[in-house]
Amino acid sequence: MRILWRPFGFGFSRRHLKVESCGITESESSIPLAWVSLIQKPNRAPDIFSLDQRKRFSTMPEIETNRRDSELFSPPSDVRGMTKLDRTAFKKTVTIPVLKVRKEIVNQLMRSLKKAALQRPGIKRVIEDPEDEESRLIMLNPYKIFTSDSFEKEELSILKQLNVSPQISKYDLELTYENFKSEEILRAVLPEGQDVTSGFSRVGHIAHLNLRDHQLPYKHLIGQVTIDKNPGITSAVNKINNIDNTYRNFQMEVLSGEENMMTKVRENNYTYEFDFSKVYWNPRLSTEHSRITELLKPGDVLFDVFAGVGPFAIPAAKKNCTVFANDLNPESHKWLLHNCKLNKVDQKVKVFNLDGKDFLQGPVREELMQQLGLLSKERKHSVHIVMNLPAKAVEFLSAFKSLLDGQPCSSELLPIVHCYSFSKNANPAKDVQQQAGTVLGVSLEAGSSVHLVRNVAPNKEMLCITFQIPAAVLYKNQTENQETHDDPPLKRQRTDRDF
Repeated sequence: MRILWRPFGFGFSRRHLKVESCGITESESSIPLAWVSLIQKPNRAPDIFSLDQRKRFSTMPEIETNRRDSELFSPPSDVRGMTKLDRTAFKKTVTIPVLKVRKEIVNQLMRSLKKAALQRPGIKRVIEDPEDEESRLIMLNPYKIFTSDSFEKEELSILKQLNVSPQISKYDLELTYENFKSEEILRAVLPEGQDVTSGFSRVGHIAHLNLRDHQLPYKHLIGQVTIDKNPGITSAVNKINNIDNTYRNFQMEVLSGEENMMTKVRENNYTYEFDFSKVYWNPRLSTEHSRITELLKPGDVLFDVFAGVGPFAIPAAKKNCTVFANDLNPESHKWLLHNCKLNKVDQKVKVFNLDGKDFLQGPVREELMQQLGLLSKERKHSVHIVMNLPAKAVEFLSAFKSLLDGQPCSSELLPIVHCYSFSKNANPAKDVQQQAGTVLGVSLEAGSSVHLVRNVAPNKEMLCITFQIPAAVLYKNQTENQETHDDPPLKRQRTDRDF
């Protein structure tokens, strides 16, 4: 029977059902309806499907139910190995138990049959009866309802009250491509036993995938399925090289859909526009952007050394902080300026297009000399320096050594650094403290806090180490014997949001 389908998965067409019977003979009643076709195949009908084991079946662990669900509601086996998507090849007919009821009592009855009704997303549980326009058909759970005896006591009581016959009929339901989830499609297509990764990072209308080697022969199919099954996604891309440490962007291949990489994203109530192919953007850092913003107070000063398109700088400016934002990538600099205007903070953010070291030893040094000078003793605000370039930021800490002239400021006014790094060490927090301490020439184990940002890959963590720059490091001609050696360690920063 012909089934309509829509290629982009925005909705589901009316399903057509074939009525095989309106009743069940006594000889058929011992066979679970949905598994009639399976019983005909050798070694496919385990004992749990017999009626005398019904109670055992209904209490099986959820993992077993999911396994059986994957058998009944999985795509046809002959799609295995498909590399070019053919949606018509996913047609499949399954047998579903159905209860016939008067249409005026459907809503009342459905509230009482929640456990018995079919639990399959995208498939209507109540459909028209092709033989009786005054009746409706309720699709039932094929793993629970086999005969009228399968209903629970309370369910049978409700059926009796509403004068509904508990007799079950079996129907053929034709499934199509649109009825299957993306993971089910990919699991059916890719070689058995291979990992199926259906997750991706969403950047506006773009789905950013990181495909593994065994998935590459199916990359165009994976891209199209991703677009089909995710409303609003019109382009699927795959990263084909590591992030460039200079400009923090990477080469990408368009797997399917449009090649337009100009996108708009909304994060923490701020809007960002950029060309995703030319700048760095990671939606998984949304919580971290928010965490740092929460540490700031109105009036604080923020130096964003590797600002990208502004996810730290713009929220800080909206919080009435004074912001100095820098990025070496000309494209990031362009979109940073654009996004400052877009979010109406362009008057509060000073934007630079410099190497990180030049930014620290130039504009940052000049501003710190003013902020930490003698006239700033009454200053109440803090100075924060964000260095979000995990692959190399620790190396840039050397720029703080002997950065300032003159007498050290009060210890509580020293700048607070939030430096990001990767670690594959068994003790990543200690590893990052040692990395930073080695570059600065001081121990940070007692004077820093380390926040776990996220797991990047197996045995690879992204972390943020937060510390005040010791005066012995920041000022020229300071020695460990000076009073700055006794500066109290930085108190642990509040981390209300964690990963």
